[in-house]
Amino acid sequence: MGFNATCTPGRDAAAAMVRVTPQVPALVIYLDPVNIAIQLPPFPGGSDVLMRFCRELSREASKLADHLGSHEGRHALAEGDPDVRG
Repeated sequence: MGFNATCTPGRDAAAAMVRVTPQVPALVIYLDPVNIAIQLPPFPGGSDVLMRFCRELSREASKLADHLGSHEGRHALAEGDPDVRG
């Protein structure tokens, strides 16, 4: 199933690895109030696909966090969005 969505994290957003069953792990993203669960693909090698995806997600999320933590990233966001300036 494919779909596109744009969400923003609320103040209580979080992420967790959970077990749907003892054999089925999932990544759950709690965006406050929207929740997204990413589960094992139901085909042979699905665990390898999910493993690669999670590693890529981790790398790219780290890049984004580093950018937002830099002076350049903070400046770019604060200049264009009056809500961010607080």
